[in-house]
Amino acid sequence: MQIKNLLKTEIQEFININLDASIQLLALKKNPFPEVNYADIVNQIGAKQKAKTKLPTWFKTQEIVFPAKISIEQTSSEKTAKYKANLVAGKTLIDLTGGFGIDDYYFSKKIANVTHCEINEDLSKIVAHNFSKLETNNIKCININSTDFLNQTNQNYDYIYVDPSRRSDLKGKVFLLQDCEPNVPELLSLYFSKTKNILVKTAPILDIQAGINQLKNVKEVHIVALENEVKELLWKLEKNYAGAVTIFSVNIEKENIETVETTFSKEYSATFSLPKTYLYEPNVSLLKSGNFNAISTHYKIDKLHLHSHLYTADEKIDFAGRTFKIDKIIPFQKKEIKEEIINSKMNVTTRNFPLKVEEIKKKYKIKDGGTVYAFFTTNIKNQKIVLICTKI
Repeated sequence: MQIKNLLKTEIQEFININLDASIQLLALKKNPFPEVNYADIVNQIGAKQKAKTKLPTWFKTQEIVFPAKISIEQTSSEKTAKYKANLVAGKTLIDLTGGFGIDDYYFSKKIANVTHCEINEDLSKIVAHNFSKLETNNIKCININSTDFLNQTNQNYDYIYVDPSRRSDLKGKVFLLQDCEPNVPELLSLYFSKTKNILVKTAPILDIQAGINQLKNVKEVHIVALENEVKELLWKLEKNYAGAVTIFSVNIEKENIETVETTFSKEYSATFSLPKTYLYEPNVSLLKSGNFNAISTHYKIDKLHLHSHLYTADEKIDFAGRTFKIDKIIPFQKKEIKEEIINSKMNVTTRNFPLKVEEIKKKYKIKDGGTVYAFFTTNIKNQKIVLICTKI
């Protein structure tokens, strides 16, 4: 990819004019710029389309060059990068797996000197160019294998950041950190010879207990969701740390950030009851934490059942998740179901229930949508019930 060719005025105009066009149709058209690889131009349009919502700063800045579209799909969003930047401190940070540099851009607003280490030469050049267009002058881009660089350098850092990528030949297998590049568990002793603080980003599929076991020295785990979809797990490691691990369940909404703090492996005692006035459904980051009893303790609300992961109370509280008013409790019995549910329109959710959502909708001819919410679940008496609710 020739950066200077893509920056020609006529090509930049062509890219911006076609931001609402179909990439599939554009790719079939004749190249209006025969001196430039047309696939590179079309890729710029596709990647910039992806960046519009995810990376608005890059989208709005003139003469930004984008890598392959998959790099845009895999990179942090600006919202999660901003959150990440609040977890680091000091004067120096090295990113061992730089990528498109979104995280480093935000790290650079908190850290005086940031090093972006990227093994892909083309990507390293693109990122260096973009940082100049973003007027970010405290990030140094180096094109080298980060493990080789750490073995060669005498410099120490206040923070090391690493986002290992899963090897492509492991599709469908259990997610393990040792199956990623770089192999962080294997390299921890090298990393800790250069810093006292490490921040690791992983995909949300990684099991929290497994991650703590593999990484050692984990002080905090941040489960980061964006509008109730878990995007990444962040692991803060401190040299020689051996205390309790704090779990931060985070949900970034448009206007605010919900955060619930619990302690991993701590024995929390939940309280239980039959459904009361309100029903509480935890957001996905809380559910990912696995600290289901801690939710009951934290909010002083009751669980419906050990395995249902739904909560209830007579009081309306400020809750990290969805809140519902329970309008009706229906026993899951043929007569009641036929009278109350069959041929209705409602939003169906199951928790600790033998049937799946699609099975229920098909069996009882339920149409999606409307203002009624039905939770098919199990209560503390092990009875199958349906909670008919209105969302608050």
